[in-house]
Amino acid sequence: MYFENKTLEDITVEQATLVEVMEKNGLECTGAWDYDRMTFDKRFDLKEGRYYLRVFCTAISGDCGNNTATLKILKPALGKYYYPHGVEYGEDEVFPKHLVTKCEEILENVKKDLSELGIA
Repeated sequence: MYFENKTLEDITVEQATLVEVMEKNGLECTGAWDYDRMTFDKRFDLKEGRYYLRVFCTAISGDCGNNTATLKILKPALGKYYYPHGVEYGEDEVFPKHLVTKCEEILENVKKDLSELGIA
């Protein structure tokens, strides 16, 4: 499920600042990068299964590998993990309402933190 109109899309921010804000809100990028993109994840282990909130970013300049990138935030997504296939984001997935609400709160907090820094 993709989060539409959450006002994070298309924000551009320096890599170091974004990493700091995301980590403050429980989203980490542990190995989920290459030279022109990064993905920040928050894992949720619930009785219904394992889910990931993901915020995708792409570099519009610089290099993620040497921490000089300026990143553009893309559309955040919530997906369900299926062993051994991976994470599914499809329309057929059913997500617990309390989880969707929690993810929306996290995204709003990221937006708020970026706004306080004069970025968003």
